[in-house]
Amino acid sequence: MTTSNAKDIFSENTKIKRALISVTDKNGIDELAKKLISFDIEILSTGGTAKFLKEKSIPVSDVSQKTNFPEILDGRVKTLHPKIHGGILSRRNNPTHMSETKTHKIEEIDLVIINLYKFKETLKKTTDQVEIIENIDIGGPAMIRAAAKNHEFITVITDPKDYNELIKQISINGTTTYEFRRLLAGKAFKLTNEYDLAISNWFENKKSFDEELPETITIKLQKSLEMRYGENPHQKASFYKSSDNRIGVANSKKLHGKELSYNNINDADAAFELICEFQKPAVAIIKHANPCGVAENEDLDKAWKSALQTDPVSAFGGIVAINRNLTAKLANEMKSLFLEVIIAPSIDQEALNIFKEKPNVRILSSEKIPSPKEKGLTIKSIAGGMLVQTRDNFVLDTNNLKVVTHKKPSADEIENLLFAWKVAKHTKSNAIIYAKNLQTVGIGAGQMSRIDSTKIAVEKAKQSAIMANLKAPMTKNSVVASDAFFPFADGLIAAADAGVTAVIQPGGSIRDKEVIEAANDRNIAMVFTSIRHFKH
Repeated sequence: MTTSNAKDIFSENTKIKRALISVTDKNGIDELAKKLISFDIEILSTGGTAKFLKEKSIPVSDVSQKTNFPEILDGRVKTLHPKIHGGILSRRNNPTHMSETKTHKIEEIDLVIINLYKFKETLKKTTDQVEIIENIDIGGPAMIRAAAKNHEFITVITDPKDYNELIKQISINGTTTYEFRRLLAGKAFKLTNEYDLAISNWFENKKSFDEELPETITIKLQKSLEMRYGENPHQKASFYKSSDNRIGVANSKKLHGKELSYNNINDADAAFELICEFQKPAVAIIKHANPCGVAENEDLDKAWKSALQTDPVSAFGGIVAINRNLTAKLANEMKSLFLEVIIAPSIDQEALNIFKEKPNVRILSSEKIPSPKEKGLTIKSIAGGMLVQTRDNFVLDTNNLKVVTHKKPSADEIENLLFAWKVAKHTKSNAIIYAKNLQTVGIGAGQMSRIDSTKIAVEKAKQSAIMANLKAPMTKNSVVASDAFFPFADGLIAAADAGVTAVIQPGGSIRDKEVIEAANDRNIAMVFTSIRHFKH
């Protein structure tokens, strides 16, 4: 049978005479039911929906009257009956089906209006396992799938937004078009798929054993934003949200500025994930997903100035993340610099007002700051597949440090080493971070050799010192962090020549002894972390 012939036959045989309504979301259902009654359509219903419609003086036949079987098991079983599913699944142009339904006195159901128990909403409001399980709908998905399968003859409505079109079509010729039924069937299967995925994910999270990387991973992505282009103008792009509710850019609120671009979101995410590492007030300035200035200070305004001092040239057109409220005072400082995005947990209204004259600056509120220790997965696409790994959620503290040199780092040096280490964790490898007074003073990122990153960081520091009219290099009496081990002593020697007093690195190179000796010869303290933070 061709599609065109199918449409004609189906339209002739699908005049709607009987509807089954069972909804959790009752918004608009009474008005819809009144319309159906006006079209001389009989309404079958169950439980709470039947009670609701009867209270609105709408004639309703209870499903139990049709099945001659009562609802049992606290309502768990009510529509799971041959007289219901036979009425939905029978093919009107199949003589055998018609004969069997007549023999068993099964009445045809032409319209199914269903929405499901609020499982996802239940997860948000309770952790009670019994209540969650009771909100797993069984009969609803079964009827939806049956009606969608038999969409040649059955109209299935799962979205209240489709009520108006349904009424419009029935009012014309007492039925619906094949194209509409097919569209609704697709929506129905999408709904049950997403519903089952939410349930499956909940069971995955409830496993009593530790399976961080399961054999199969199902990802649900919902389009949140369509962009003008991707990384480059010739690429199309959209932003899709996952079901992961982690606090961050994806779930932030845009309070000001034009639409976010692909690169804005990528860079803002890098900035926000970095700023979450710090307990004290902190500022991170990001350019092309790498930090170009980071500082931590009890005074957030001072942290901004220190972060900007690291590399004021690269900060132009950058992304800024702060882990405290954005005040009007700080907003006044920031507005003199061209910035693409500012993200903070909260923003004062006065601060937003200051940026009214800068309509292109996107200002985002995350509302909270998540813990850097949170578990989760990160996923990166490659041609033909996905790379999946657990989040890099290791947070270093003093208990993880192993002093490997004669000289031991002072308390102040340890504080700065840990600060530099946090920045290195969020800098593309090979990463070299010079820091002093909880401020980055030189950053080398993403180079093919570690010694090149070291040289770039030192050169950046020299340029910043010149711009700040400082007499001494910014790296003098600083500390340095390396995201992975020094494969040779040359990187450490270059850092020593730049004036560092202490080094933090993972260790683990076959030349560790050579590197340690170079540190001892130059009276530099060095600690090993035994963990690295490659970031690609």
